[in-house]
Amino acid sequence: MAALSRLAMTVERAIANGMAEATKGEYRTGHDPRTLRDALGCFATGVTVVTCLNDKGDPAGLTVNSFTSVSLDPPLLLVCLHKKAASAGALVAASHFAVNVLQTGQQPASIRFSTRDEDRFGTTPWECGEAGPPILRDSMGVFECERHAVHDGGDHHILIGKVVKASFDAGLDPLLFFRGSYRRLHFD
Repeated sequence: MAALSRLAMTVERAIANGMAEATKGEYRTGHDPRTLRDALGCFATGVTVVTCLNDKGDPAGLTVNSFTSVSLDPPLLLVCLHKKAASAGALVAASHFAVNVLQTGQQPASIRFSTRDEDRFGTTPWECGEAGPPILRDSMGVFECERHAVHDGGDHHILIGKVVKASFDAGLDPLLFFRGSYRRLHFD
């Protein structure tokens, strides 16, 4: 009977390990970029909409989840913008931009700003920030920045901004993105 139990436990472990192996992936240089994207998607991120005024004074912006602080002294942050994104040119050329950190109720805005919709601001409530860039109303946090530097990052621009004003509402929950889907915080 003990041998049967050991056998059953061994079979259960093998099945469990096989299931675990089926969910694991690996990327190596030269492999399919989709695999690398899937691996990067294992890092949960917040969702932002980065905005500016273009050279004609019209609002421009796009959804970005590659956002991080760089330095507290001086106060610097960075966002990564795909070079082929419709608003990328306006954002790297603008003297000022804003990073709007989205909250759970702003998922429709995130989706709208991730498409090539020409009128992204038409149905999104916004107002001009102190230095001009559009601020999306009801955002969880807003960082108003002056352009500090732009660097090449392969197929992305790395836009570094000096924070001139930051505002936030600590009572809101963040909109998150994880493994290709929007998520919400779950507290135990």
